[in-house]
Amino acid sequence: MLPDGTGLPVGKGSALDGEVIYRSKYASCHGASGEGVRPFGQALVGGIGTLASPNPVKTIGSYWPYATSVWDYIHRAMPYDRPGTLPPDETYAVTSFLLYRNGIIQHDEVLTQESLAKVRMPNRDGFVPDPHPDVRKPARTSQSRQ
Repeated sequence: MLPDGTGLPVGKGSALDGEVIYRSKYASCHGASGEGVRPFGQALVGGIGTLASPNPVKTIGSYWPYATSVWDYIHRAMPYDRPGTLPPDETYAVTSFLLYRNGIIQHDEVLTQESLAKVRMPNRDGFVPDPHPDVRKPARTSQSRQ
């Protein structure tokens, strides 16, 4: 899955549909509205503007740079007890609900493979290269050039 939406399957989902799915499959771990239930599931909502603070809150709204990455993670890794079982339409719906709860899209927006990549996440420009001096790009070998 690429940030520009390349690789997204055909599908659609709204926040209204996503709320029903979210509450039945995710609320027990992440709270009824995404506030988190420790120690089971972290908060998915809130935290916007906290990353530079002494107590950053990393959520979908505050941390993730691309809405397509949110969709991809939900599709591959959730629900926790049955990862990868959510069909594309349900994944669009749950993604839509979580983006709505974070104030990123309107409650009546319907996300599709075309519209998801156009969603501008609050932290889109917040990622920087890793500053650790011990982390380097791997050297290119003759095999990696093939």
